[in-house]
Amino acid sequence: MSGTPRLALPFLSPGQAQKEFTHNEALQTLDFLIAGAVEEAPRPDPPATPTVGACYIVGDSATGAWAGKSQAVAGYSTGGWRFIAPIDGMSAYVKASKIWISYQSGSWELGAVRGLKVMINGEQIIGSRGVAIASPAGGSTVDAEARSSIDQILAALRTHGLIES
Repeated sequence: MSGTPRLALPFLSPGQAQKEFTHNEALQTLDFLIAGAVEEAPRPDPPATPTVGACYIVGDSATGAWAGKSQAVAGYSTGGWRFIAPIDGMSAYVKASKIWISYQSGSWELGAVRGLKVMINGEQIIGSRGVAIASPAGGSTVDAEARSSIDQILAALRTHGLIES
């Protein structure tokens, strides 16, 4: 294996000449990915005047210097564009929109949040989805049926932690 299994960071070889080049390549990749942040949502073409250190996600139908690199993270360095292939679970903060983007099952998901529950100040605010509540189906006493449905709605809201018990 000539590199790491997840990010393909290059390994140094025994007796290798100019090891600093291999080491510096790995540092460039880490600099683009650790605490990852990209300038904006995926785009198909590189910016006209990129800033050294800026990162982007290459969109579909990539053009110019990004042709053939769709879905990759593109980081601009003093040596030009560097491309990092995404892996499942990779995420980055999108500076322009102030939201997160994650790579899942072969594509980037902008703004999707995954979890089992939302806790705020130690209290569960949102949890798993409860069972469906049946709609009123008529009847002779509408008030009693409406009250029963409202009680079910309130119980569901409590179960999800959206209102207190």
